Amino acid sequence: MTAFGSVAARGLRIGAVALSIAVIGTGAAQAQYSPDTPPAGANDWSCKPSAAHPEPVVLVHGFGANMQANWSYVSPKLAQAGYCVFALTYGRNTSVAFPFDQFGGVVPMEQSAAQLGAFIDEVLAATGATKVDIVGHSEGSLMPNYYVKFLGGAANVNRYVGLTPLWDGTNVAEAATLNDLGEPLGLSQPLRQFVEQSGCGACYEFFHGSEFLKKMNDGGAAVPGVTYTMIMTRNDELVAPYTSGYLAGATNIVIQDQCAADPSEHILVAVDPIVARNILNALDPANAVPVTCATLQEW
Repeated sequence: MTAFGSVAARGLRIGAVALSIAVIGTGAAQAQYSPDTPPAGANDWSCKPSAAHPEPVVLVHGFGANMQANWSYVSPKLAQAGYCVFALTYGRNTSVAFPFDQFGGVVPMEQSAAQLGAFIDEVLAATGATKVDIVGHSEGSLMPNYYVKFLGGAANVNRYVGLTPLWDGTNVAEAATLNDLGEPLGLSQPLRQFVEQSGCGACYEFFHGSEFLKKMNDGGAAVPGVTYTMIMTRNDELVAPYTSGYLAGATNIVIQDQCAADPSEHILVAVDPIVARNILNALDPANAVPVTCATLQEW
């Protein structure tokens, strides 16, 4: 199997996790892919950070995912590199029926940010560290910054790495444009209320021009004292345009600038060796190694 084929195969496994929960809905699938089950390498609460890697890494999954499905590839890589790794499933709406109560990241991001903050407090208390590093995917690249910027999290975060970020929101399928067109007709607010009452309080917050994003970007999203790295793909089908991921004051990486043939899109970045190497480089820049198409052969 080619390196690109291996990336695709791992991505299909992530898709199968979500499909088995959402479509099959069996007890076996629920047990195997429980949102309460951490990925390999994560949540060893006896782990003490080393001098080489003094900050524990907190993994923050994307919309509709959970910690196990999203981080099954990256988490063990970080643990093997010597990091104390922690992950959570945040933002579940447990008031809706199974399997929809299994999906993370669906409540308003303000609520998820508070949940993340409480989890980081637990990590700091258990490890004795003074700060953590955050690695987030999709919603997990954006929501934690609400904690950093508005909930006092800047004092607790050193490095912040985002995969497929959306600082300017998304206009996928022109949804944000259609929402704006409906505003003068009084259609947008009823639609938003319907979506939120259906159990997705975060959905409208992703739209380009949302009140959440206006507040986040007012005065600049990047918070002084936190080192940001944003990792994007030109093949992103959910963050449209992908350039929404650029963050002023951050190190901004487009993986196709490193390897033009890299096929990874919004989901596959979570199982891409090029992305994994960029994460390791961002967490430990003093020991960074070059990233090229050959990186796909590393794991």
